[in-house]
Amino acid sequence: MSVVVSTSARPRAGTVNLLSAGVLWGTGGIAGSVLAATAGLSSLSVAACRLVLGGLFTVAALGVLGRLRGVPRTPAVVRRVLITGGLLALFQACYFASVAATSVGIATMATIGSVPVFVAGASAVRQRCLPDAITSLCVAGAVTGLVLLTWSPEGTAERGRFVAGLVAALVSGAGFATLTLATRTRVAGLDPVRTTGFGCLLGGALLLPAAVWSGLSIPLHWDVLAAACYLGAVPTALAYAAYFRGLRTAPPVFAALAALLEPLTATVLSVLLLGDRLGVTGWCGAALLLTAVAAGYLRR
Repeated sequence: MSVVVSTSARPRAGTVNLLSAGVLWGTGGIAGSVLAATAGLSSLSVAACRLVLGGLFTVAALGVLGRLRGVPRTPAVVRRVLITGGLLALFQACYFASVAATSVGIATMATIGSVPVFVAGASAVRQRCLPDAITSLCVAGAVTGLVLLTWSPEGTAERGRFVAGLVAALVSGAGFATLTLATRTRVAGLDPVRTTGFGCLLGGALLLPAAVWSGLSIPLHWDVLAAACYLGAVPTALAYAAYFRGLRTAPPVFAALAALLEPLTATVLSVLLLGDRLGVTGWCGAALLLTAVAAGYLRR
């Protein structure tokens, strides 16, 4: 008796992981806002707490499952952990620096919107060929949809500060794009969950000094602890583990497009839970963004 295994099962699982990561990241916006409001934390402190708690939860789960034993200490493993942790810290720090210099909408648009552009450009250079027309249309449509969804020019800072914030957002986007490309290849003994745990711990440790300097202090109240635990466990530990797992079988450009579900999810949740209003332009942007991500999946 023969058993036929579908060759599309693993790519389909990779797609589910990437889409799940984008949606879970989107819930982190509300959790981070609640944590900042209830604990009086700065954005940088929230980012540091997020990475540290995500790393601790992941490593604790690995310990309970007995998967911390036998982790090789090879140069390849050390190099991957250092790259992951450093890029996570860079991505978070530059993003929140952009938020401080511009606004949440502009920082999100420039950071997340630049990721598929950077990934497509780097892939084209590595493969020595231009992206095909459909891939280019997907990227352009997704970025346009994100602009319509998150653009909010009100309250921007003076020109010099705005340019500095925009540069920080682009550096953040380049950091996440590099993370997407650098973690695609497998390293013996380092699966996506271990990569998430060790990478988040290192990234959080790199941000902790600046967070402590900015006044990091978490009151021991149930609502603060609940928000902190959710932020560390769901949109950090689970989301990054799913993203790193999905990168194994999905093209990097589609992974970057799936990450655009983060601002879309955050916007929809804000409308449903916080009473925010989204105009016709915003809904058109959401529809265009979803269409681009769907087209990117069908293109595969």
